[in-house]
Amino acid sequence: MSANIPEITANATPAEILRAGIEAAGGPVSLACSFSLEDVAIINIAHEAGLSLGVFALDTGRLNEETYEVADALVERYHLHIDWFFPRHEEVERLERAEGLFSFRESLDKRHACCHIRKVEPLSRALTGLAGWVTGMRREQSVTRSDLKAVELDSLNGGILKINPLIDWSEEQLTSYTDEHRLPKNRLYSQGYRSIGCAPCTRAVQPGEDARAGRWWWENPENKECGLHRR
Repeated sequence: MSANIPEITANATPAEILRAGIEAAGGPVSLACSFSLEDVAIINIAHEAGLSLGVFALDTGRLNEETYEVADALVERYHLHIDWFFPRHEEVERLERAEGLFSFRESLDKRHACCHIRKVEPLSRALTGLAGWVTGMRREQSVTRSDLKAVELDSLNGGILKINPLIDWSEEQLTSYTDEHRLPKNRLYSQGYRSIGCAPCTRAVQPGEDARAGRWWWENPENKECGLHRR
């Protein structure tokens, strides 16, 4: 499946980017939801704009309790249906029996292997049959995301559209929006977290650090992606 990339004006709002991307996809589109502030904001934006947007989530088996609380709050508030995808249990068992529970901290290759089993392979199943998917990525989050486009062709996932409606939002804009609309918020943000993934791979950040400094903090900044957003 392949779609044309729509023309997006420089001052397009997130709702306009979402609408243009969904219309250009010409088929089912879903949000890859990690229950971050970004993803919660996108759910509310789509809801207020009356856009047809599915929601799926990857349960890696190592999420924080606070993340599940946000998922539950979203289901209650929006009567939301979330499609959950899980790693293949035999692959998790093989990895942990052979490498232990924290092999991902030993090398970049071993971390990528863990991310592939827990995230990348489940994502490939989640994207099956979709014409496009939506992410909450923002350009200012890290050096690995500075050249994002509002709508991209995802050649690594069958040529479907990848829609990034919040690329130009600052963290201040995001926080202001979520506070104004009283959206569900992961309790870990109040403890200094600014980007939340798997529990063993995420920690609070220090003053002056970028938003994703707490993700895989033992690695170099240019390596801080899990493989979901290969480019």
